[in-house]
Amino acid sequence: KNIIKKNNTLFEINLSQKEIYCYEYTTSRAFLMTLNELNDYAGQHEVIAENLSTQIIAELSRYTQELKAERKSHFHDGRRAQQHIENSWKQLESSKRRFERDCKEADRAQHYFDKMDADINVTKADVEKAKQQAQLRHQIAEDSKNEYLTYLQKFNKDQHEHYYTLIPHIFQRIQEMEERRVGRVRESMRVYTEVEHKVLPIVSKCLDGMTKAAESIEPKMDSKQVVESYKSGFEPPGDVEFEDYSVSMKRAVSESSFLNARGESRRRSRSKLWPLLKRNKLMSLLASPRQPPPPPPTSPSPDGLLNGPQSPQQPKEPLSQRLNDFMGTKHKMHCLRSLKRGVSSRAATSPLHLPPEQRRKKLQAKLNDINKDIQKEMDQRDALTKMKDVYIKNPHLGDPDSIDPRLEEITQSLEKLQLEAHKFEVRPSQRRQSSHFDSQGNTPLTNNYGQNRESPDGSYTEDPSTETSMQFKSRSTEFDEEFDEEEPLPTIGTCKALYPFEGQNEGTISMAEGEMLYVIEEDKGDGWTRVRRNEDEEGYVPTSYIKLFLDTNAKGAMTYI
Repeated sequence: KNIIKKNNTLFEINLSQKEIYCYEYTTSRAFLMTLNELNDYAGQHEVIAENLSTQIIAELSRYTQELKAERKSHFHDGRRAQQHIENSWKQLESSKRRFERDCKEADRAQHYFDKMDADINVTKADVEKAKQQAQLRHQIAEDSKNEYLTYLQKFNKDQHEHYYTLIPHIFQRIQEMEERRVGRVRESMRVYTEVEHKVLPIVSKCLDGMTKAAESIEPKMDSKQVVESYKSGFEPPGDVEFEDYSVSMKRAVSESSFLNARGESRRRSRSKLWPLLKRNKLMSLLASPRQPPPPPPTSPSPDGLLNGPQSPQQPKEPLSQRLNDFMGTKHKMHCLRSLKRGVSSRAATSPLHLPPEQRRKKLQAKLNDINKDIQKEMDQRDALTKMKDVYIKNPHLGDPDSIDPRLEEITQSLEKLQLEAHKFEVRPSQRRQSSHFDSQGNTPLTNNYGQNRESPDGSYTEDPSTETSMQFKSRSTEFDEEFDEEEPLPTIGTCKALYPFEGQNEGTISMAEGEMLYVIEEDKGDGWTRVRRNEDEEGYVPTSYIKLFLDTNAKGAMTYI
């Protein structure tokens, strides 16, 4: 019973955490039904245990004490009877030995008298004395004989009573006691069977329920439910187009056209595979800012000398090469969050990071909940309206104006709920339209919720092409939506800011002097170190502006300080 209770408790906890899972699959429902039946089954065993405790164990314990006392009394009577017959036998033996001794002494006295009487030399007085002594001994022997006969008769009587009356009576009482004991055992066994018979129908129903639960499991239905629950809704990738490299490309071709020709082909062939990739593998493109880090202040702090000279600057690259690397690099995007400074990740409850099919289900579920709330508010409004009409017709029942504040409150609540429902109704259609454009590959993707997202500080200035910039922003937003919910990179140490840094360049993060930050990527020779302030804010800071405290077991690139 305790094991069943423990399993039920654990299952209830698990049920509260994964309630949908437990109610969707036949295996989970059957397991829950089996646990419930086991609980009832264990309850019947508790009934059996309680009945056995009250009707058998308690009675047997009391009766056992009575039997022990009665048995002790019978054995005491037997020992007392045995001791009495032994004492009678000892008295008989003692009188017998005394009678034998007195007879021998009387014989010796008679022989002495006869000898004295035959001797002529003995005086008459001696003969008379010997005669009196012989007569005395004969009298003593006669008394011993009578005593012996008395004890003999007494012993024979006691012995007859012992073997024919006392001992049989004691054994009879012991036999009756044992018969009562055996009868009580029989009664206890009968009571046990009756207790078992009483719970058999319920136990049989429990077992039938377990059998029914086992038969209710449908493997095919569960597998279909798994597919329905986890299907993504992504379309398979299209055919890879042929890229003709035999035609020499002229240098005069605009960088934006080169980006469209190369980026779109790679996007069509690889964009559909992104949901299957890991964040750490996909987010390796974005490197440190191309601008060289600013030099430290002219009056460095004492700790500033530890970082040494600034790393050498690297030449700038054109935006087209930067974006081509962005779309075609082997390591996709190292971290999209470095494009944004101070932007928090969306809430964990947002469905935007889910695949299309799962996103549709989440939005539909929220829409259904909102519709239920709307219906509830409408019912309350109708009821209050009817109540107001009754008050108007019968003023003595109540004041109609007292209902107006509540009606106004319900009206405002309905407006908010209807507005929220409209958002959820529009959102799936916009997503489907966006997915349609993505599959066609002709129109850049747009983020329907981009207004709610903070744009990065600054932008690239190398390419004046508006179309290329819009494509880059669209791709970045799309990547953010796909991978913004993944786990952040692990920290490899900490650092202390030696100087304040504004972080106005793209991909950088501001810091105050003395502030402690987490290091997630070491300086790779360009003078920038990637840090994190919290779980949501990451960026690059100049290596010469910080003092590093790396973990000894952390793995990372060599830091040039």
